[in-house]
Parts: sequence; structure tokens; C-alpha cells
Amino acid sequence: MNWSYRNTVLVLCTLAFFVTVTARLVISPVVPDIETSFSVSTGAVGLALSGMWAAYALSQFPSGVLGDRYGERRIILVAIGGTAVASALLALSPTYAFFLLFTVVLGLTAGLHYSVATTLLTRQFDRTGYAIGVHVTGAPIAGFLAPPIAAFVGSRYSWRAAILLGTITAIPVVIVFYARVRPTEPRVPDERVRDRIDITLLSQLLARPPVVYTMVLSALGAFTWQATASFLPAYLEQGYGLSRTVAGLLFSMYFLTNGLVQPLIGRFSDRISRDAAASITMAAGIVGFGLLVVGDGLMIAVAGVACVGVAMAWGAPLQSRFMDILAPSEQGIGFGLVRTVYMTIGALGSVVVGATADGFGWAVAFAVLSAIMAVALTAIVLNRVLSLEY
Repeated sequence: MNWSYRNTVLVLCTLAFFVTVTARLVISPVVPDIETSFSVSTGAVGLALSGMWAAYALSQFPSGVLGDRYGERRIILVAIGGTAVASALLALSPTYAFFLLFTVVLGLTAGLHYSVATTLLTRQFDRTGYAIGVHVTGAPIAGFLAPPIAAFVGSRYSWRAAILLGTITAIPVVIVFYARVRPTEPRVPDERVRDRIDITLLSQLLARPPVVYTMVLSALGAFTWQATASFLPAYLEQGYGLSRTVAGLLFSMYFLTNGLVQPLIGRFSDRISRDAAASITMAAGIVGFGLLVVGDGLMIAVAGVACVGVAMAWGAPLQSRFMDILAPSEQGIGFGLVRTVYMTIGALGSVVVGATADGFGWAVAFAVLSAIMAVALTAIVLNRVLSLEY
């Protein structure tokens, strides 16, 4: 496997991740319009978004199993193509009930990508922290580009047109990925999918202390990421008093910061320590969400959003940590399983923050996120003090 092809795969996996994230993030900037269109509350939209994140999480495990059985390339193509179809259906939703249903469908299809792409890259790169760090930048790149474009399209045309951007971006990527990425050899081509699911072995995997520890940190990170991705623009607009344009620009800045930091945090975790890198991100979250809660004015908002961008780079060290503690034969099914567990828990972020904002205001809702980052940092410190490092 030569260097140039390996990096071609990395770039195309990152673009595929960009597509699956774009389809989900174009919803956030038009949340107020969706509420108005269907005459529903922020909590109701949060419920739909939590359904999407939960479906995204639940599809991680079967995607790992399917990737082992049929090869990663085939599953990634299904994920990108399915994202295109689901986005189109979501844009055509005639009622809130259909909107809720199609957000779940979008989560299911988009969720097929990440676990298999991570195992594909792990098979080709020795520096997993760096490769995962680059791959994860698909999300911040999408976040930098998608929100302002979606906000503009939503204001100029409608929220439906904004959501259709998910389909528009997916179609060319699925074509290029199909043309440039070679078919991948399945790990277990002759084993039936249902035979791979041994409940006893999977339970034992989840019960390992290093896996439990890393899942707890990842669940806390996923909770804050999904709440932030769902409601940061709405908070900046409705809770912080900024215009929709400025809120959209700051949301883009959040993803730009995150994109620039991800490879650096991943490389730092390769060279120094997974936990040290994760600690930096959690500390940044405490500061960032805290500034957004207690601060006032545009400059404080900029500083807070930048810190939150650093905070959401937790994925590179923690996901690399999973790959460190899983045997090569476990990485496909094992990583998909732990992703399903921690992201299912994290999916509660959207509905909890949306309901908290409805009941107690945006400041309280975002203070919860700062507290969650503090819990994660405390867990890392305790792990170090008690010498539970694997």
C-alpha cells in the first residue's frame, strides 16, 4: 500500500465524514424556522435531534459488524448514499411527525460511516492519533461551511432548501469515493453477521476497566458535542442576543477552531499521553461554556466559542485510546459497539439541553455543559491519581 493511495483514502474518508456531518448540521441554523413551521417548542425539535443522534449512535455497532463481513468500502458507500436520500426526505417532511421520523432515518444512515472508516484508517496508518485527528476534521470543516450557508439559504429561500444541502453535497462524494477507493477485503467474509454477535463476549469487552473508563469520558464528551451542535447557534441568537448572521459566523468559528486543533491534539496524544490530551480539551470546555454563561458582549462570546472549539477535540485522543486497548481482531466490532454505547448516552444532550432551556433558560442549560466537562476532567485526574492507567 503506497503512501499516496493511503492518503487518498484518508482524504476521501474525511470528505465522507464531512458529508454525513453536513447533513446533520444544516438543521441547527434553521431550528427557529422549523419551530415556527410546525408550531412546536424547542424541546420538541430537541427531541427530534436527540432521536437523530440516538439513531446515529445505534448504527455504529451494526456498521462495525457489517464492515467486518462485507468490507469497509461498501458500508461507507451505503452511508453516503443513504445520507443523500434521507436528507431529501427530511426536506420534504409535511408534518412534525414526518420530520421526527426522517431525522431518525438520517441518523441511521449517516451513522454507518464513522466506525468502519476508523477501522479502515487504522489498518493503513500506524499513527492512529494523527489519522483519526485528520479524519475527525471532516466534522469541523462541515461546521465551518454548512451553518452560514444553511442560514443564508434558509433566510433566502426556506429551511427545507437549507436541509436539502445534505443531498447536494453527498452525491458528488459518493461518486468520487466509488471511483477512487479500492474494494476492501472483509475481515470475516464467510461468517454470518448474527454469528459475530456473541453477547457474552461483547459484555466482557464492555466490562473491561480501561474500556469502561474511556466510554465514560467519551459519553460525557458526546453529550456536550451533540448539545453544542444542536443549539449553539440558537443560544447565541436567542440567549446571547446576537443577530442570526453573527451567531452563524461564530458557529462557523467554533468548527474552524475545532478543525485546526483536532490534528494537533491527535498528534499530542500520540507523542505524550491520551489522557493528557483529553485533559486539555475538558479544561477548555469548562472555561468556554463558563464564559458563555457568565460573560457579556461579542468579545467574550468569541473567546467562549473558541474554547468550546478546543473542547470538542476530545475525540482524537479518546477514540485513539479505544484502538490502543482493543485487539486488532476486535477493532471493527468492538469500536462500533463502544461507539454505540457512549453515543447513545450522549444523544440525550440535545433533548436535555433543549428541555432545560425551555424550563430554566439558556444560561442554565449551557451551565450544565460546563459542569459535565468538569466531571470529565475530574475523572481523568482521579484515574491518574489512583494509577488506573492501562
